[in-house]
Amino acid sequence: MTTDYATGQLITGMNVTEYFRESVTSALSHQQVEAGEETVFYVVNLLSYYTRADRLFSQTDDGILLRPLALMYAQALEASTMIGRQNALKRLGDVALVVSGLFAGSFSQKLVDIDYYIAMGGGAYGFLSDISAGAAHSRLFSVIFGELSAKFQIFVDVLAEVSENANLGSQTDILRLYEIWMRTGSPRAAERLRRLGIEPCAASISKRQN
Repeated sequence: MTTDYATGQLITGMNVTEYFRESVTSALSHQQVEAGEETVFYVVNLLSYYTRADRLFSQTDDGILLRPLALMYAQALEASTMIGRQNALKRLGDVALVVSGLFAGSFSQKLVDIDYYIAMGGGAYGFLSDISAGAAHSRLFSVIFGELSAKFQIFVDVLAEVSENANLGSQTDILRLYEIWMRTGSPRAAERLRRLGIEPCAASISKRQN
């Protein structure tokens, strides 16, 4: 379960999918983002699935941790079957999207940042799109993964708005917000900075990415 902080009511398992459908649709409309119906359906169900923490984190000898994306990528490369590789890449893309979208503030002071997650997640979805295109039964997923890959940063912004409205992640301070914009060029981060009276400088992001 999660909580709608606008109403203070718990969102139960029976209506959590509907809650995320409305939240994602509202964020897409607010940010003027066009997305395929099937892609939106996929993202909504992804959010519903990961409302259970045990589906996001893994039990290790060091406790319950989020498995590094690099290990997920290695698992995909080492998979002995195509299905195994597809499942590993899907897990990588899904986790990267959920974490970078809902919990961007958690990257502060970490060894990897949100731009790493965006690159890894977008790449995983892109690879999935390519390898799914050849089979008739998976062509729809090829389209979905292709759109998620091409618009990964955009969907991160959409999920960030969902997170902000539901208070799912920690509050991001101004310096952290500016760092996110410098690393990713996020239009949403730029808009929020402007609302705070700070005009993002294009020269700064160009210098950081070179």
